[in-house]
Amino acid sequence: MELFSAEFFSALLAIVLIDLVLAGDNAIVIALAARNLPAHLQKRAIAWGTAGAIVVRGAMTLMVVWLLNIPGLMLAGGLLLVWIAYKLMLPEEKSRHGAGGSASASFWGAMKTIVVADGVMGLDNVLAIAGASHGSFLLVTLGLLISIPIVIWGSTLILRFVERYPAIIYLGAAVLAWTAVKMMLGEPLVKTYFEGRGDFAWVVYGLVVAAVLGLGYRRAREVEAENEAVQRFRASLQSREPIAAEVNLKGETDMVKILLPVDGSENSLKAVRQVIREYVQDPRMEIHLLNVQAPFSRHIARFLSRKDRVTYHREQGEKALRSTRALLDKWGVPYRCHVEIGDSAEAIAAFASRQEVDRIVIGTARKNSLLRLVESSVSNRVVELSAVPVEVVPGSSVTRFEKVGVPAGIALGLAYLLAE
Repeated sequence: MELFSAEFFSALLAIVLIDLVLAGDNAIVIALAARNLPAHLQKRAIAWGTAGAIVVRGAMTLMVVWLLNIPGLMLAGGLLLVWIAYKLMLPEEKSRHGAGGSASASFWGAMKTIVVADGVMGLDNVLAIAGASHGSFLLVTLGLLISIPIVIWGSTLILRFVERYPAIIYLGAAVLAWTAVKMMLGEPLVKTYFEGRGDFAWVVYGLVVAAVLGLGYRRAREVEAENEAVQRFRASLQSREPIAAEVNLKGETDMVKILLPVDGSENSLKAVRQVIREYVQDPRMEIHLLNVQAPFSRHIARFLSRKDRVTYHREQGEKALRSTRALLDKWGVPYRCHVEIGDSAEAIAAFASRQEVDRIVIGTARKNSLLRLVESSVSNRVVELSAVPVEVVPGSSVTRFEKVGVPAGIALGLAYLLAE
């Protein structure tokens, strides 16, 4: 194609028009992702988010032939976009550090959401841009550059409307969910099934959009209620008189020392929430978080230096403590962190003895009797080994598969072996 010819400008106009049509989805994602940021970071998020989205869109356009050869990519992208639409509906959770915790963390979190979401949405649109460009990299670049100010303007406009009319958030989430369904139904693995079944396709659109809006609305209300509870608790702490640790006749303070063994699982978080509820009632508590890392086998340890082993266990321990620390920080509950290496139950009991804790609060998974026969329960062993009271917080209920499916599968296996 000759540069600056009539054909060149007509192709450039086509690409710009395509980018303008696609800018609506981009602007919605950017506005929703930036709405929880402080005002001074919103403009930066819009500008950098737009730049990142344009770069991703351009790279995908150049790799379109290779991308479209990946089976199931459109389906996977659509499912990811459904999750992003749901997450963008949720208000930001409050923490003791302020409305949004670390501003830098929130900023980069918004950047990640914008770039990932735009990359996902661009999967079904890069064909149009690649076709209009006739293989010209210059045309693609010029078209994307021209669309940048339009996307920034659109994002800023939508953000102002969201701040004034919060209900627009649900409209934006519905648009993203609709786009996600369109991507999934455009997947070649799925498209042939829906050909000639237009009514069923509309049912899928309705169900996915309704599910995203319904679940998002419910979770948003839960997050807002928890944020309000956190703010009320923090206000009550500020209005209370400073709590001085009273000294008993033995010369000891009346602070209750609690040991919380945590591993980052949902079951251990249930125990953490139990302690938070107690702390809300009476904050005279000294909380110790303990994560126990399994030691390396001697076959592996001989290939690693002691420094490398310690560094690895410390990093893994910090990773396991991350969700617990975030939850305690959110409620403003003070704590101390510890990482031990060894057998879980033995390490917990030994730590409780050394620190002279008053109580151990540990979460446990609910299992059927058959699984308990073949699996060792850490909580049961802690109860046996520890000399201090242990409060066991039960986890989620046993699933129907664990309750019925596992015993049935073992029974069938035994029957098959006996029949041989």
